[in-house]
Amino acid sequence: MGLIRLRILELAEERGWTQKEVAVRAGLPYSTVKNYVQRGAMSTTDYTAILKIARAFDVAIEDLVEVLEE
Repeated sequence: MGLIRLRILELAEERGWTQKEVAVRAGLPYSTVKNYVQRGAMSTTDYTAILKIARAFDVAIEDLVEVLEE
C-alpha cells in the first residue's frame, strides 16, 4: 500500500503562513490541516481536501504530495 505525506508545513513556511491561515485560505477546518501536518505518512486521505489545499497554495497536487512508499 502506498504512503504519502503532504508538504503543508514547507509550503506554508515559504509563504509565511500559519496552519490556521492555510485552513482559512483552503476553506477547511483547522483540525483537518493540523491532522494532515501531524500525520507523517498516510495511506488514505480526502482528495477534495488535498485539492483545496493545493489551490490555496496555487500549486499542482504533485507539488503538495510527497510519495513516501509505493
